Amino acid sequence: MLEDRGIAQVSINMTDYRVTPLYRVTELVKAEAKRYGVQVIGTEVIGLCPMKALVDTAEYYLQIEDFDFDGQVLENYIL
Repeated sequence: MLEDRGIAQVSINMTDYRVTPLYRVTELVKAEAKRYGVQVIGTEVIGLCPMKALVDTAEYYLQIEDFDFDGQVLENYIL
């Protein structure tokens, strides 16, 4: 509980985004919060995160069809 802000905090350690994608965790936490009559007001990433994990999350929430990570991510061509 972050009493100074009047909010609760959920912390998790993501060990393999390919097994449990970030968007799946986010949606599960949102569903549980809704059961208790509260909302998720934000998320935070501490430390390093694989680019693919973030791209997968964007692909899910933006409902991007037929997205090709290797062929359509600019950084794949310049890194």
